[in-house]
Amino acid sequence: MDYANNILETIGKTPLVKLNKLTEDLPCLVLAKYETFNPGNSVKDRMALQMVEDAEAEGILKPGGTIIEGTSGNTGMGLALAAVVKGYKMICVISDKQSKEKIDILKAVGSEVHVCPTDVAPDDPRSYYSTARRLATEIPNSWYVNQYDNPSNTKAHYLSTGPEIWEQTNGKVTHFVVGVGTGGTISGVGTYLKEQNPDVKVWGIDTYGSVFKKYHETGIFDENEIYPYVTEGIGEDILPKNVNFDIIDGFTKVTDKDAAVYTQRLAKEEGMFLGNSAGAAIKGLLQLKEHFTKDDVVVVLFHDHGSRYVGKMFNDDWMREKGYIK
Repeated sequence: MDYANNILETIGKTPLVKLNKLTEDLPCLVLAKYETFNPGNSVKDRMALQMVEDAEAEGILKPGGTIIEGTSGNTGMGLALAAVVKGYKMICVISDKQSKEKIDILKAVGSEVHVCPTDVAPDDPRSYYSTARRLATEIPNSWYVNQYDNPSNTKAHYLSTGPEIWEQTNGKVTHFVVGVGTGGTISGVGTYLKEQNPDVKVWGIDTYGSVFKKYHETGIFDENEIYPYVTEGIGEDILPKNVNFDIIDGFTKVTDKDAAVYTQRLAKEEGMFLGNSAGAAIKGLLQLKEHFTKDDVVVVLFHDHGSRYVGKMFNDDWMREKGYIK
């Protein structure tokens, strides 16, 4: 009989799916690494399990303990699934810009959720970074995951996502395009692919209001680049240790409006019901058109599922309020 011993064993081995209509003006083959097939419906399941298992091996996470993490929702979901199977408590600290669906989903799998204001500095005691750290000092037998600086984040994608893409394309992948938040996906996959073929190009998708693109190009952390933005799951107002700028060939920035509009278009034109960062990723890929030739195989990674954005990008009233559609 063929079955998994628990839900965690179903993480990974997600399909590559060809894009057709939205990419018809591109000369190359575009394949989506479709991460919503993970049990928690996002790419973050991979690194969540890796971080938990590495913490267990190091003795940092002990039986009956509490896992604490600041999350935009998806890492929290992956950690929550691991907590359910392995018998830990889960506390998620989330910013108030995230969708209600994400908060409800985290509660549905048994997590305690703390909601913090978005529009404060990272070192402000009210921020979700600071709140998560504080809770970890106050709660006995707890572990603060810190996905931004935890090397197991990058390690997960080096060990699983990167090799999967290489094998699924028979080593023909020429470009990897992905939204950048904590940096684990782009750094782990990018490092693995470049070890197999140094000519593979790695492109990050950034958003306006985030520091990544300017820092990569100038080495300057410009606080004037930072302002609130709507797009979820990508961009940062900090420099996570998991972002390895040395393996990234470039960034392109996508507006909140374009990310939202293309999230809808993926569903309506490709049948791909995906999250907000997927809209940003496909629009960013289209902006990079001049970098592709007819012989290229471009892999774009889509992070999470559209069910988490039904009240936002898939709600036309919300889209009209934001001025994204007429």
